[in-house]
Amino acid sequence: MNNQSRDAEYTMGRSESETDRLIEQSQLYDNVTRRFLLRSGISNGMKVLDVGSGAGDVALTLAEFVGSDGTVVGVDVNAEILETAKARADAAGYTNIEFIAGDTRTLELPSDFDAVVGRLVLMYMADPGDALKHLAIHLRPGGIAAFQEVDFSPYSVAVHPDTPLINDLIKWGRTAFERSGAHVEMGMELYKAFVDAGLPEPSLHFEAPMGGPEDWPGFEYLANSFRSILPLIEAYEIATAEEVDVDTLASRIQAEVAASKRPIMLPPHITAHATLPS
Repeated sequence: MNNQSRDAEYTMGRSESETDRLIEQSQLYDNVTRRFLLRSGISNGMKVLDVGSGAGDVALTLAEFVGSDGTVVGVDVNAEILETAKARADAAGYTNIEFIAGDTRTLELPSDFDAVVGRLVLMYMADPGDALKHLAIHLRPGGIAAFQEVDFSPYSVAVHPDTPLINDLIKWGRTAFERSGAHVEMGMELYKAFVDAGLPEPSLHFEAPMGGPEDWPGFEYLANSFRSILPLIEAYEIATAEEVDVDTLASRIQAEVAASKRPIMLPPHITAHATLPS
């Protein structure tokens, strides 16, 4: 199978600043992911496959959950970013995490994993259901499939006359993801992906970090997110660099939130998990 040529372009790009943004993102969504892993049943002693490890944040959290008796294997197509993941795992003192560069759908991996986990991964795959079917091959009987994906559709209710800048950001961001080929409503499509993959119907949850206070780190995170997708925004002629103005974006968002008294929502995440029959 050669799905990679048909997969979406990684909308956020590949750069050192993007790696930093991924780490920042993990901090903002840390509680969401931890609650998700707990609900999914990830526990001490498990062997877990982390799909699309990136800078290693999910793998590091998984290593906490499985403890020293468990193991985590993280896979990502970007070999360079895995060097960051390895360095972070070493710095944290974890000896039970292994990182492998490659496409999880085509790598030769064992089929004895207790769980396969992915965060913001299926949204970039050409056929999420087919991808999930191939990933589930690596699960033992009774294994857990657990995925956390973004969904932009709830932003339709966030558009408001008092927030013209935020309205523009919603439009620009969604359009850039759509044009790149990403599944912008992957969260709502998780149920279908699980069923299409032949997995049990999943349990689902919806969460979205929100903020308003001046010192909320989400303002800077949003600016950094647009810094990462700005090349595509310009390439697709969605907006100009001058219109986005990433260097002042965080302060302008914060000022609009303060003036409108309307909090801003980070991209909502929907989580889904299911356990295979024993």
